Amino acid sequence: MALMKRQSRNLTWIRIKRNWGLYLLMVPAIIIFICFTYLPMYGVIIAFKNFKPAQGIWGSSWAGLKYFERYFSSYMFSNTIRNTLVISIYTIAVTFPLPIFLALMCNQMYARRFKKFFQVSTYLPHFISTVVMCGMIILFLSPSSGVIPKLCSMVGIRTGDLMGNANAFSSIYVWTEAWQHVGWDSIMYIAALSAVDPQLYEAAVVDGANKWQKMRYIDIPMLIPTAVTLFILRSGSVMSVGFEKVYLLQNDLNIASSEIISTYVYKMGLQSNQYSYSAAIGLFNNVVNFVLLLTVNQIARRMGDTSLF
Repeated sequence: MALMKRQSRNLTWIRIKRNWGLYLLMVPAIIIFICFTYLPMYGVIIAFKNFKPAQGIWGSSWAGLKYFERYFSSYMFSNTIRNTLVISIYTIAVTFPLPIFLALMCNQMYARRFKKFFQVSTYLPHFISTVVMCGMIILFLSPSSGVIPKLCSMVGIRTGDLMGNANAFSSIYVWTEAWQHVGWDSIMYIAALSAVDPQLYEAAVVDGANKWQKMRYIDIPMLIPTAVTLFILRSGSVMSVGFEKVYLLQNDLNIASSEIISTYVYKMGLQSNQYSYSAAIGLFNNVVNFVLLLTVNQIARRMGDTSLF
């Protein structure tokens, strides 16, 4: 056993010496990763202290689980958890399968010019900044001058003030998110389909398979490993809905359904200067995400051969 470990170490050092140039290129990325990812984790201590900037982290007195208990007993706990889960699960249910369908559609297009035009037109919204996107959404949905309410009124549908409707907020967020990012998210699946051996399609044609059968028996099985991996990654951010977009679309009328964990943390930490309280909420959020990631990864490993680790 000891001999096998020694041989494994020797092989590792031989590989490092042989590819020292590649490992040297990794050093800047590793340093940046440590400085901006691991070192800031030191600030997690704030969640367990009565933090005061003048006293510093170590100078502040310990509070234990005081701020966690405060959040769990607060009326905002159930509200923020519910809103976060509704928006997050709704987003995954819509934006996860759509890129797969889009990739399958693109793979069936044989006209190169139309295929390139279709791909570029679906990719472009991804490059619109969040601030500009939110401004466009507010303008489009304006009850007085918005394009969408006017189009709906032409067919006899009254939309009212959609941005002021709390029940409509999650749908506005999710479907605008789909319009903006579905095309870009489909790139991974298109790349997976491009790796399919053309001989499989030729054999399917010889066997008399049509387009739907080729998609069912060739394309979809090739996409499953990629889809499972991306789904595991998405599951690790279920409790982390995009802060910028929600905050910019939020107003006093829809806040009942738009107040999520990230916006509440921002308001408590930076606006109300309750640093320990906001740090406790953020730590709780990250722990839940980590547990979900491990759980979904374990389920994927037991059900199939695809997993992150």
